Amino acid sequence: MGTTIFTSCCLSWKVPSLEKGCSRTKAFGGSRENGYFDDEESERLVSGLLKRRQALVSGVGLLSSAVLGYPREGLAVVKQGLLAGRIPGLSEPDEQGWCTYRRPDEKSGGHGVGWSPIIPYMFSVPQDWEEVPVSIADLGGTEIDLRFASPKEGRVFVIVAPVLRFADNLGDDAKIERIGPPDKVISAFGPEVIGENVEGKVLSSEVAEHSGRKYYQFELEPPHVLITATAAGNRLYLFNVTGNGLQWKRHYKDLKKIADSFRVV
Repeated sequence: MGTTIFTSCCLSWKVPSLEKGCSRTKAFGGSRENGYFDDEESERLVSGLLKRRQALVSGVGLLSSAVLGYPREGLAVVKQGLLAGRIPGLSEPDEQGWCTYRRPDEKSGGHGVGWSPIIPYMFSVPQDWEEVPVSIADLGGTEIDLRFASPKEGRVFVIVAPVLRFADNLGDDAKIERIGPPDKVISAFGPEVIGENVEGKVLSSEVAEHSGRKYYQFELEPPHVLITATAAGNRLYLFNVTGNGLQWKRHYKDLKKIADSFRVV
């Protein structure tokens, strides 16, 4: 009775068991004289089949990694676009132990056909903060461009939304002040962040200007969240820093520093 030496998908090839003293093995398809190989030729054939099986299994593993999102060693973790996804953008820590994240130019995420590339943004976080995967189940859905987190201190997420969802005739060089004053902006965009109306939740509102670009800064409670809003190109940027009650109490100073560090390049 034959012994299976190769099985993949729907293929199963068998060769007769070799009995002691046998000098010949039945050839697949009878391609040799009288349909037999000698022992040496049989060993070479079996060895070749095993190598082919190993190569096929390896190829299937790579395909599974690419399709199912299970990274193998040496493969980049990607989620969308040009060279898109979790491309490293975090600097080495400075003397105070803070790192600066700058959105890589190579990272895509156009959020819709016809939209121009996202203008890079940057912010600073303590060195124990790390980028984490984005989920479409999060508030903000597919317009969440990035998430960072620290189990000890809190969370950061960046929403990049087309301004046309909220205002017309802003062109391709939108300014946050053209969308509206701070109270109008937080009423329109706050629900994108906290998932509910912001009425009665805005503790403070400020306007800052850096390199000629205005930034609206808000603190909301509950939930505890700091929102920095600005516009650039044809998009609105919402930079959000949040944490639970204990994190807010212990690390508010650092969380406020993170929120204040946000800039569109």
